[in-house]
Amino acid sequence: MLPLERRNWLEQQILTHGKIDIEDLSKQLNVSSMTIRRDLKELENENKVIRTHGGAISPDSLITEVPYSSKKGKNINEKRSIALRASSIIKQGSTIILDSGTTTLELAKLLKSRDDLTIVTNDIKIAGELVSSLNKVIVTGGEMQKELGTLFGAVTQQILKVIHADLFFLGAHAVDINHGVTAPTFDKSLIKQMMIDASQETWLLADYSKFSKRAFSSVCSFSDLEGLITDLNIDSSLSYQLETKIPVLYGGES
Repeated sequence: MLPLERRNWLEQQILTHGKIDIEDLSKQLNVSSMTIRRDLKELENENKVIRTHGGAISPDSLITEVPYSSKKGKNINEKRSIALRASSIIKQGSTIILDSGTTTLELAKLLKSRDDLTIVTNDIKIAGELVSSLNKVIVTGGEMQKELGTLFGAVTQQILKVIHADLFFLGAHAVDINHGVTAPTFDKSLIKQMMIDASQETWLLADYSKFSKRAFSSVCSFSDLEGLITDLNIDSSLSYQLETKIPVLYGGES
């Protein structure tokens, strides 16, 4: 196979599968891994792939911000099962931080009937859900991202510098086995990092659709997490890889 033919074939594989592995392709094509790396570098220069550790992904895997109206009902059963599992690990009297997001909103709905928690959030939709709750609710303040209702900026940062929480439930825009958790903007990743720093334990809440994707700005690696809570629709091979890195709990598991 000529170099151009090989690169065209590699591009088609990425378009079909979303990602490729260098070692697998090296064996499949009977060429060196260095040859595959050179091909991927050429394709990356043409903005056709994004190189990763050990392979490459489709540019479509690099996600951007999704409007709330587009995601509020997406994978709702999976999000509710994750939220239910997350609620079971919250001890009485805990102080928790709820990240902005639709999965954490489902968790807030489950927690509003309790009266023993202190809940900190930077999401006005979550705060609104907790208006009638007997829990102590602290809203960080800050600049509001229109439509999403996420609070960020200097005011948010000042609050997060002076609080301490037992648990932080981190929402995910994108999760990659090699690159950890990423977010669409630097502002969002910074707030999430500060929430991690303010908490004794961080649990990532992510349904199956958030995996094998990357966004613009790094949030954390798996070593920063106490564990992951996901749903039973996650790919079994990916689930196995994740379990070698961190504890994984599954919503909907009997």
